[in-house]
Amino acid sequence: MVKIDDSTQKETHLIQRIGFYSFLLNLSLTCLKAYLAQVSGSLAIVAGTVDSATDSIASLAVWGGLKLASRKSRAFPYGLYKIENVIQVGMALLIILVGYEIARETFQAPGEVPWITPGIIGGMTIGVVLPLIFGRYTIAIGRRTASPALVADGRHRQADVLSSVVVLAAIVTDYAGLRFSFHGVTLDHIAAGLVLVFIGYTGLELLVTGMRVLLDASLDAALLDRVRRIIEAEPAVVEIRTLVGRNAGRFRFLETELVLRTHNLEKAHAISKRIESAVLKEVRNVDRVLIHYEPPRRDKTAVAVPLESDRKTLSTHFGEAPVFYIGILRTEDGRLLEERFLANPFLEEEKAKGIKVSQWLLGHGVDLLFTTASLEGRGPGYVLSDAGVMMRVTEKTELGEVRREWAPPPVERESEATNPVDL
Repeated sequence: MVKIDDSTQKETHLIQRIGFYSFLLNLSLTCLKAYLAQVSGSLAIVAGTVDSATDSIASLAVWGGLKLASRKSRAFPYGLYKIENVIQVGMALLIILVGYEIARETFQAPGEVPWITPGIIGGMTIGVVLPLIFGRYTIAIGRRTASPALVADGRHRQADVLSSVVVLAAIVTDYAGLRFSFHGVTLDHIAAGLVLVFIGYTGLELLVTGMRVLLDASLDAALLDRVRRIIEAEPAVVEIRTLVGRNAGRFRFLETELVLRTHNLEKAHAISKRIESAVLKEVRNVDRVLIHYEPPRRDKTAVAVPLESDRKTLSTHFGEAPVFYIGILRTEDGRLLEERFLANPFLEEEKAKGIKVSQWLLGHGVDLLFTTASLEGRGPGYVLSDAGVMMRVTEKTELGEVRREWAPPPVERESEATNPVDL
């Protein structure tokens, strides 16, 4: 588990603060609509009041859930992040309930004729404008901080705006004296049908998203591919066997199984910490990166030797060697299976050619390097050592003599060994 940084803590406080503001707004709208309903006698406004009161309770639950989601305990060592997704599912159900209320208040037989005044219309207009502005702001912050609870609350706010628009349209139509129907279908019916389609889609989308997280569905493929590229950028990684991840609230949990180019546990741990740091730096809202690692089990070993231009004499300058010999050996008995002579592509470089050559050799999968002088304490040595490459200092001066250090006497070429290749 990684320590939450200051920016993440600030985001958490911001999310909690907006959740509390949402509760205060809903409570204010409930009081406003209750007053307007009492004055006008409008059943539509009464239904709107009930809807806002329900929203107040929901907002209070969201705020409380956001406060709990950031806590960890011995009983919940992975945190309570999924409370946000439980809230998301609850909000989705509330959105569907809003749709039911709109349908009921629109298609239900009208009661007494309400007393509508410009002041009541103005009050209901405020009840539309404020949730609309705050809902857009809530969704923007929720997306920026990857908080599903805030996004759900903002979506619910938009659905509530549509509900209020239906009520406002009804009282404005009544105030203007415009009452008409076509085979029993009124303007309210048409508007309600469009609103119900939007509300149903929004509610189902949030419900499916929340349930996917609660059921530990995988992170999206694009994000996993991004993490995979970060891991593959580490030279010591030989293979990524598995990479999985899941969401919990706005936080992500990643787990990977790697094959590292080292048998040293201390070095393997250092490599895993580098990978973890790189992932945390590049990917937001990652709570935990769990890395399982093991050394490579190879049937073949790639050996590199720096040579002079004659391809026989060992070069005494690692970074300035004109040619590198690469031999592929069978690990079991050291028999030569393949060999190549590669020209040094960094021979004309002025700076850091040794480090660049080291990285180039890693790209060719080198496991063992023979040199005439130790690279310990130098840049190339650090690069190769961190990647798990074994380095041996030899007093031999000819390639043929070095071969006898790894191959069983006499040196035998397998029938499948290829001829030396010039690249």
